[in-house]
Amino acid sequence: MTYIIENAHILKDKELTINSLLIQEDKVSANLTHSKQYQFIKMNLEPYIMTPSFVLLNSNISPKITHHELKQLFKEQFLMKGSTTLFTHVPVSYESELEYKVKGMKTALISSPIDYIIGIKISLRHLTPSLIRKCKKEKIPAIFVEIGEHDDFMGIPWGWIREAMFPYNCPLIPIISSSKKKEAKALLSNWKQIILQEKIPAIDEEISENTPISKKVLNKIGLYPQKSSLMNGTELSYNLYFKEREINNVDEADLFHYHGDRLVITVHKGKIVRVLNEVLFKPGFGEYVTVRTPSFFSL
Repeated sequence: MTYIIENAHILKDKELTINSLLIQEDKVSANLTHSKQYQFIKMNLEPYIMTPSFVLLNSNISPKITHHELKQLFKEQFLMKGSTTLFTHVPVSYESELEYKVKGMKTALISSPIDYIIGIKISLRHLTPSLIRKCKKEKIPAIFVEIGEHDDFMGIPWGWIREAMFPYNCPLIPIISSSKKKEAKALLSNWKQIILQEKIPAIDEEISENTPISKKVLNKIGLYPQKSSLMNGTELSYNLYFKEREINNVDEADLFHYHGDRLVITVHKGKIVRVLNEVLFKPGFGEYVTVRTPSFFSL
């Protein structure tokens, strides 16, 4: 079906732009300056603020999670908050574990109503060029590296790591060990210095859980503009908030954290999945997202 979304007040970087979107086969086919000359069915969104749906990191999902627990998690932590993409990771101690652990998580999420992307988590001490090459072969979009001590940085063959990452270049993402949170600032400072000096594709900060991941980070992972975007050619996944004066100058993260009560509709790939306080749960509607080229898009 082809139709036009008219008068969409799209929020981007604290600014509202009024636009019209031509929709074809549940994708944004074009952003239109003028839509009057088109004879398609039109949907007027003037009363709402529109945002792309959110991508959230959640590391508390285990392949052993029950179906009931998973359903509640997707409803309460994702769909009710306007997120239609889960980003998670599996812990890996050795290269030989990688394939079956990722496969186990995929199996656990096969009935997911939202899309999902799976990285791995490994101790920085166990990061090797061989593991990187395995990740590259399996198209693992991100490697979370747990940092526990300043000594963890010692002895890492950074030059070989960089060579092994090329040309896929899935980013390394730091996680400060829970026992070392008081030293997080110093450890992250050391991390930033090394990745800059060694020219390692990486994120320089930890990614906060259960908060919208920024476009900058999504781009490094390779999810933007495939996700969290309303550009031409992207999937039609968005949120509609009741428009109020006090939320005209906020960003997407503020809407997520402080104005969730005004979220009325969430659409995932052209299908409504939440209306007011009702979730239209669609088991298996979600898909595993394969990242073909991290950092492909220039912001």
